[in-house]
Amino acid sequence: MLVLGVESSCDETAAAVVDETGFVHSDVVESQVKLHAQYGGVVPELASRDHLRNVAFVVREALRRGNTTLEKLDAIAVTNRPGLVGALLVGVQVAKGLAWAQDLPLVGVDHLMGHLLAVFLRRKETDPDGPAYPFVCLLASGGHTAIYRVNGPSPEAITELGATRDDAAGEAFDKVAKLLGLGYPGGPVIDKLAASGDSSGIKFTLPMAGRAGFEFSFSGIKTQVANHVAKYGKPSGPNAEKALADLCASFQEAATRVLSEKLVAAAESEGVTRIVIGGGVAANRELRERVTRLAAARGMTAHLPPLASCTDNAAMIAYVGAQRAVRGERDGLDLVATSATVLARRTRKGRGDR
Repeated sequence: MLVLGVESSCDETAAAVVDETGFVHSDVVESQVKLHAQYGGVVPELASRDHLRNVAFVVREALRRGNTTLEKLDAIAVTNRPGLVGALLVGVQVAKGLAWAQDLPLVGVDHLMGHLLAVFLRRKETDPDGPAYPFVCLLASGGHTAIYRVNGPSPEAITELGATRDDAAGEAFDKVAKLLGLGYPGGPVIDKLAASGDSSGIKFTLPMAGRAGFEFSFSGIKTQVANHVAKYGKPSGPNAEKALADLCASFQEAATRVLSEKLVAAAESEGVTRIVIGGGVAANRELRERVTRLAAARGMTAHLPPLASCTDNAAMIAYVGAQRAVRGERDGLDLVATSATVLARRTRKGRGDR
């Protein structure tokens, strides 16, 4: 089964051709990073306009690189939730038009499902198959941070074990980078600087590390960094480069440590020996190292998607769409774009006892 996937939930316009086994025939991503960098974050209206400019190109290019045509496809999959509604609408309307014109099944896909199952993508013939079910997955990105038990490839088989009460991990990276004048997006630059830094000099309190359960909170770690900068100022002078690297290392150590430790603890509580990470933050070097190391120490197996499968892409959307299509599921032309995920949530936002 050959499926064209379309992704436009935030600031990446993407299209891909993937089959039901997870083999990626093509994967095209047109990034909007330069467009939004001057604003320090994604501007929804600008994102929607740029999707309009780029969506036809990425679809044509995905078909060309996949050595296929619309006539050879078996289904059209599109991200229709969650995300920026104006941005989602671009992809949804294009997918509807293609499905109607070619009389193909239309399949709506939850963006979070894409990240949870991105580990099954095979970008080369030699890539290993994905993990067996069940597994426990940490999904960490700019807009979402949660731990899920995944028993199968459908929403009904996925259970949230804990999520962030406030900010997402990726948002914390972006906000800290903005505070330090490092630009947008913040994750890659902080990761690069942290590699040469020493985290022992500044000890930030780990976010919700002492709380029972698998919930997160990243607003406090941002405040800690802001208070440090307010007290000592941004690194400057002859040792500014080292001081900045140390500050980034300290922040990243706190964030990745709590993410990795809670992931492994959640898997242990569920009696599951396979752990997975997904989402943009899953591309972080230190997080990948910590998860791999902790998993080995606890007798678990860590499954880490390649970097191209961590950030927003249409291949993961096409794969989830293929799984739905194999089950005989399809949506009508009344498919809507919405900011709400289909996955059941159990973590309540805000402070206080649960």
